[in-house]
Amino acid sequence: MQNRYSRLATGFGVLLFVSWAASAAETESPGFARAEASLVRFVQGVVDSNPRVKAARAAVEASSAYRDAAARPLHNPELSLEAENAGAHVRALGISQSLDWAGKRDARTAVAESDRLVAEAEYSATRWDVTAELLNGLALHQTGIERKAVADSRQQLIEELLTGAGGRSGADDLSPLDMDLARLSAIDARIQAATAAADLAEARQAVRNLAPQSSGAQWPLLPSLLPPISPAADPQTLLLALPEVLAARRQVESAQALVELRRRERRPDPTLSLAGGEEDDESLIGLSLTIPLFVRNRFHHEVTAALAERSQAQQLADDVLQRAQARLSSAAERYQLSRSAWEDWTSAGQAGLTRQTGELRQLWQAGELGTGDYQAQFTAILDLQESALDLRDALWSAWFEWLSASGQGSVWLAFEDAR
Repeated sequence: MQNRYSRLATGFGVLLFVSWAASAAETESPGFARAEASLVRFVQGVVDSNPRVKAARAAVEASSAYRDAAARPLHNPELSLEAENAGAHVRALGISQSLDWAGKRDARTAVAESDRLVAEAEYSATRWDVTAELLNGLALHQTGIERKAVADSRQQLIEELLTGAGGRSGADDLSPLDMDLARLSAIDARIQAATAAADLAEARQAVRNLAPQSSGAQWPLLPSLLPPISPAADPQTLLLALPEVLAARRQVESAQALVELRRRERRPDPTLSLAGGEEDDESLIGLSLTIPLFVRNRFHHEVTAALAERSQAQQLADDVLQRAQARLSSAAERYQLSRSAWEDWTSAGQAGLTRQTGELRQLWQAGELGTGDYQAQFTAILDLQESALDLRDALWSAWFEWLSASGQGSVWLAFEDAR
């Protein structure tokens, strides 16, 4: 019986130690430390093979083709052939060419190039959206495993005390009221264990949604210690490089290019024609110039609409930048608070919790601590451990949010853009 309690004590000790052993062993490198190579390889592989990312990449390729098409000449030459046998025998061959007098091809190319840059920015944003979704899924999965271990240990503790397993009968010194409370605690522990198992299954699904061909054993662990925010980083520079801000700015550029295109489309393109042939025995040569007259439709409403669309794009871009500024500031504050609290836990709280666990067990096994008090204090320790898991989960979430808000996700993961 004593051996069984020894195994139980060892199990609790391992549980309390394993959860954060890695964090105690890690040392924080100066500057902006990169993620572990195993995490980088896994995330890179999942993101590159993701259908959403591939679709965004295809949109970039399509926009490049449209840009190349817009750069081609606007008008093709026209060939004409004339033959007449009424009164006179006429044979004539002519060629005509409309001239891009206003430079519409250049304006069309500018619009298409701006659209291509928008697609590039949206591709980068899609890559990070998938990356952030995957990282958050890994965080939920890793936390879910440890939260389930805590719930299982809580259930095991109550059941061991109720059955009186071990060198002493844990239930002997419990009053009837304490016994009723212990039974209720056992039911609650089973509910928590089932809930933790369900949450873990949901977390696995979140990762499998993006990495269906991988198993849980292949999923890398996230680091418990994360780098500080570099004070040298200029917030304005970070904001202007964000994919969503870039996309909004490119939309403004595209709208401006469209305004210029609409203005140039108000200028008619003349057509120059050259014809040669013969009428009976006489040679004929003709040269003509035709110019459309934009008198019934001057196309000024198209320019007005383009100007309004440019104003709309500018206002939306200002809104995106304003929201990005607020998000970056909030994300930095949230991460710094979470990181500071986690450092306090790893430097003091974690070690104290492990020490207290051992002392409680020794006192209880020696008979110097009642079973009810032991249960209450050990339950408090497990509650604190769950709170620490919540804190670490909040730390990861805040870190991923800051990476997204600052556009530094690719820097931390040392991403190589797959094209």
